[in-house]
Formats: sequence, structure tokens, C-alpha cells
Amino acid sequence: MSEKDIPLPPPQMQAETRQGPRPLPLHLAIAAMTLLTSRGALPLLRKGSLDWRPELAATAASLRESAARLDAKQLEQALDAAAAKRWGDFLDGILRYRRHPYRRDLPAARLAWQDGTTRLLAYAPKRRRTGRPVLVVPSLINRAYILDLTAQRSFMRDLAARGFRPYLVDWGQPGTVERGFDLTDYIAGRLEAALDSILDEAGAKPALVGYCMGGTMSVALAQRRQADLSGLALLAAPWDFLADPTPMTAALPGLIPVLNAAIETLGELPTDMIQALFLGLDAHLGYRKFRAFAALDPESEKARSFVALEDWLNDGVALAGPVARACMEGWYVRNDPALGAWRVAGEAVDPATIRLPALAMVPAGDRIVPPASALALAEALPKATTLRPALGHIGMMAGGAAAKQVWSPLADWLKNHA
Repeated sequence: MSEKDIPLPPPQMQAETRQGPRPLPLHLAIAAMTLLTSRGALPLLRKGSLDWRPELAATAASLRESAARLDAKQLEQALDAAAAKRWGDFLDGILRYRRHPYRRDLPAARLAWQDGTTRLLAYAPKRRRTGRPVLVVPSLINRAYILDLTAQRSFMRDLAARGFRPYLVDWGQPGTVERGFDLTDYIAGRLEAALDSILDEAGAKPALVGYCMGGTMSVALAQRRQADLSGLALLAAPWDFLADPTPMTAALPGLIPVLNAAIETLGELPTDMIQALFLGLDAHLGYRKFRAFAALDPESEKARSFVALEDWLNDGVALAGPVARACMEGWYVRNDPALGAWRVAGEAVDPATIRLPALAMVPAGDRIVPPASALALAEALPKATTLRPALGHIGMMAGGAAAKQVWSPLADWLKNHA
């Protein structure tokens, strides 16, 4: 296909009114139940029969003593008033977000290659013939533009400004063909074709950078195409899915029948179901962050950054049915990658066979990919250097400290080792 400049697809929620946070009914229900149960728990607090986490025992005792000194009726009225205010703040935060004037508007990336809904976006001019090409692979679950979020927070444009020739895989929403894809189709099919297109255009071996699930997939690509790559960098890439199970991991076996029923009907795992699963990592996160957003100056940089990131979070994509089953059952339940049982195109994926120089960035504050899961992959790679930035999973690529703690060290490693 001929190359041309095209705009990135507008996020779905950037219509007249945003639709997030997704799934909205679940966010509303969690907030409402949190506040209602606070009222119902008051008698138990007075009796001292509430079950508190050990680290909260001292705080609970102090709270109980304070409650005992207050008039019961006044305490109930104060609690009701506080709950009503928090509910109002939460709703106000959601409305302020949905009506915020911010819209993502960045210069178009160059379309270098496309097959179906999968695109390869180039962030350096085609005429640039120097600088290491870099193939960046994001997760299949979220939109690729987390790596090109705003003019101030764009990992891809930062790489280009440093003299690299970066290419970003944009998976897109699965179409009719992609709904039948498994991981082999994506890795041995789409990713290898994207790599071939870079080799043809750039005339040099690219370094491979994989983020989150894209890192796990990049391990398989690196094993298959070592001779065509200069190095492998993995950013918060999960591998041992049972090393430090999250609440989502623990709950998943019981949810699989429901999720498989949705896949059977739709041919894919829909975005709102994926979002609901991740909400299980911290059910009250939305309640807290939208109350905090309500207090921000909407014209502030902090408010605009919040909206930009929230837009991306709510602009998720569905997961092709066979991929969803492989990840849920093969990765999160059976732990196939860590056990050497994950196969791509019939070949077991084994990091120990990868002799490329490798960098593993494992953010210390990651709650989506537990550090123990990603460290298992770093330890399995024979030539891996490990860095532990003091950031979270998303913050490592789009947060205010990302450039200093992740982008710069990664760029230095690419220049010196890849």
C-alpha cells in the first residue's frame, strides 16, 4: 500500500460528550455501595465488631473511641451529610470530565505499513537514513497512543527527537478477520510482517521494545527473528502470572464461564468486560480519582493531563476471542509462559534461547503487572540488564517522571547496547 500521512483515529469518547468512565454503571454502583455500607457499619463500629486489617487496628480503635464520645443521632446525621457530599463530589467529577474541552490533537504519524486493522506508524521522516530503527509493540488490550499521548508526554516523539527511527504498532479494533486471530496470527503473522517492512524501509536491524502484553508477545517475536533484531527491551512485561497473584488473577477462574459465554456470542471479549476485570485491581480507584478531579482547576495542566489519560483509559479495544481465551486460561490460570508451555506457531517460547542484548524495566510501583511477574522474565533472559524505576505501570510511559526515569535510560541503553 502507498504511504501517506493520515491522522490517528479519533478516540471514541471524544464526541460532544464523553461516555466514560467505563463501565459507568459499575463505577456508580461501587461508589454508592461504599457510601451506603458506611452508614450500615456505624453500629458495628460502636460495638467494636468490625473486622479491620491489622495495619488499621490503631486507627480503628481511635475512631471507635471518638464515636463513643459523640451523640448517636448527631453522629448519624454527620455521617449522612458527609456521604451525601462525597457522592456529590464524585458525580461532579464525572460530569466535569465528560464536559471538559480538552481534545487530543497531535500531528499525524506517517503510515508505513498496514494489514487489516493493524497499522505501523513511523515517527521519523522517511528521508532520515541514520539512527537506530526501533519497533515498539504495545498491548493488544489498550490503544497504542498511550505511547504518544500528548505533545508533552509522547515516548514515540521523544525517541524521534533523540535521533532514532521509531515505529509503533497500532493494533486497532479487531475487525471481521482479526476476531478469529490467535496469538500466533498476531505474532508470526502481523508482527513479523511489520518487522519485514521496517527492514525494507530502514535498511538496518531494529531494536524491539515491548510494553506490557506487547512485551510478552515481543519475547516470542525475538526468539523467532533474532537474526533480524539488534536488541530487546521489555517494559513491565508479564511472564510468571502466578508469582504474585492480583485479586483479578484470583477471581478469574470463577469468571471464565461468563467471559467465555460473551466471547462465544460476540466473537470477542468486549471492552467493558475487560475494564471491569481491571477495576478489580482497585475497585475504589474511580471513586477516589473523580472526587479529586472535581476539586481541580479545569484549566490547569494537572486537569488536562487527567483528562488525556482518562480518555485513553476509556478508549479500550476488544480482544479477539481466541486471544482472550489463550490469555485468560493459558496465561492467568495455567501460567503457560513461565512453565514453558506457551507455544507460538507450534514452537515453545523460551526466553533462555534469546541471545540478544536485553533490557528489562520493571516498575517498582506496578499494580497491573506485579514486579515479581516481570522479574521472572528478566531472570530468564541470558543477557538482560534490569532497571527498577520508582513508577507505576502507566506512569512509566505517560507520567510526569517517565522521561527522566524511563525514556532517557532506555534511550541510553538503545544507543550503547542495541
